[in-house]
Amino acid sequence: MKLTVVAATGGTGRHILDQAVAAGHDVTAVVRSPRKLGGAPVRVVAVDLARPDAGALREAVAGADAVLSALGATSATDAGVAERGTRAIVAAMANTGARRLVVLSAAPIGTVPSPQRPNPPRHDPGDGFFMRHLGAPFARTKFREHYADLARMEDVVRASDLDWTISRPPMFTGKPLTGSYREEFDRNIRGGFSIPRADVAHHMLALLERPETIGHVIGVAS
Repeated sequence: MKLTVVAATGGTGRHILDQAVAAGHDVTAVVRSPRKLGGAPVRVVAVDLARPDAGALREAVAGADAVLSALGATSATDAGVAERGTRAIVAAMANTGARRLVVLSAAPIGTVPSPQRPNPPRHDPGDGFFMRHLGAPFARTKFREHYADLARMEDVVRASDLDWTISRPPMFTGKPLTGSYREEFDRNIRGGFSIPRADVAHHMLALLERPETIGHVIGVAS
């Protein structure tokens, strides 16, 4: 496949990039700092998604069979990058005819208010007692601005007419790839507290071969 990986030097994005290359895909990497890629055998398009260059993004996604985005804020100065960057990605895809989009979100986002979902459910249907009453409230408080940005990003994705899938993992770990994880459609994983970033990348790539996931949020966890 011809794939475009957005935020390809980030924690999860680099795993997506490396696994896609290892699988033989033709990869375009959208990054803010190309030097961080080292000698990766990919086509590189430099774009700062905090201030998206529409022309560069169109160039990056033109002809792509799928776009995978691991875009998200890594610091307070990046607040809002997921929404702004994803809006620009969606526009570039609409302009060039690219259709398949898989984006990275987070497990608590189903209960975070957004402009299109001002009154979300209080609890995710997949969460158990601990996550409902301790884990999720703590995470929403600690990462309030980051999660609000991801919730608005999900609004942008849902409002598009693209063939989209949203991945919602819980807490990341740095453990090696296992290729073994659980998933649920439109809900979190009961007892799913963490997952290696490498497995999230593996799952996002696997979603490209599964048309039944189009138009769904997919919970994934170890």
